[in-house]
Amino acid sequence: MSPVSRTTRTVRSAIGDDTSHGAVIPPIHLSTNFVFDEPGECGKYDYTRSGNPTRDQLADAVAALESGCGSVITSSGMSAVAIVTQLLSHGDVLLAPHDCYGGCHRLFLAEARRVGFEVVFVDQSSQEAIAVALELRPRIIWLETPSNPLLRVTDIAAWSRVAEDVGAICVVDNTFLSPVNQRPLELGADLVVHSTTKFLNGHSDVVGGAVVSKGPELLEIAWWANCLGVTGAPFDSYLTLRGVRTLQARSRIHEENALSVVAALVGHSALKALYHPSLPDHPGHEIAARQQLGWGSLVSFELHGGRAGVDAFLDGLQHHTLAESLGGVESLIAHPATMTHASMDEDARAIAGISDGLLRLSVGIEDASDLVADLRTALSRVEEVACVAV
Repeated sequence: MSPVSRTTRTVRSAIGDDTSHGAVIPPIHLSTNFVFDEPGECGKYDYTRSGNPTRDQLADAVAALESGCGSVITSSGMSAVAIVTQLLSHGDVLLAPHDCYGGCHRLFLAEARRVGFEVVFVDQSSQEAIAVALELRPRIIWLETPSNPLLRVTDIAAWSRVAEDVGAICVVDNTFLSPVNQRPLELGADLVVHSTTKFLNGHSDVVGGAVVSKGPELLEIAWWANCLGVTGAPFDSYLTLRGVRTLQARSRIHEENALSVVAALVGHSALKALYHPSLPDHPGHEIAARQQLGWGSLVSFELHGGRAGVDAFLDGLQHHTLAESLGGVESLIAHPATMTHASMDEDARAIAGISDGLLRLSVGIEDASDLVADLRTALSRVEEVACVAV
């Protein structure tokens, strides 16, 4: 029998698993509890916080997509991050990117104060950061690539080798690309974290997370997820699995549209800067071409005119919605300084390069010509406000 493609395996995740009635799409197991044969003797499941058939179907699908040995499905992306931090003890070091997601930045600092580990934020594209890792010998090296929101690209294979040298666990947040466009475990990482809210679900109607492992760390993470009560709900798991089945198809349209948007934005007079790994002058272009399977559909840009330019731009949009999150079928736009990264103080945002004129665009699957026309109309308003040459 010839090998089955990843796309086919994804579409057919859990299809035909129902042995009771032969349903093509597996039913949702909403029960909170399961029958014991006798006191102390139960089957595979006893209580849904600890285990649930529907959640396990999603866990198996996500693990297969990421080439992992297993995964833990959680109630949110941040709960997935939180249970990974449970691997840290007093005196440990967590090495994290200086421009990480604002929610992670907030959690890392809070947990460091509470537990007594040290969190060190570095520019992971620099050789100096590798020297810091070799000196501090962190317990966890945390990567986000491409980064949020400036889409900086970090060399996963290189940092995985550093982690191995210092005995660290290399964790990669793969939310921005999904396993369709990047598979960190195949590049040497130990754990992958997802906000399944984003591309994996893809419809902006579920909050969830996942941790995927290639090794024994999964057992401890699963214990913490159960202990803290942050495992995903069955109905959320069902919806996310439904989204996963269309992930490959959606991702193609997302990226095609994003490349059309980037082409329309290149050189536009209303922009101070444009960020997307597909651009040949992007600092991480060569690394992205090597480790990614696609360019992704997040695009960030900085407008002339600062906050006034941003307000003028947003007022001119019709087919892009101002909202947090990303990866849904609809196009979304966010102002990181006041939204996704508002929990970072002004100095931290400045170090990360997050200005008041920066916007992050999650390109949806609408008609590309409508999205491009909408952006051009909004950019013309920026030119008026910022008095830039047309």
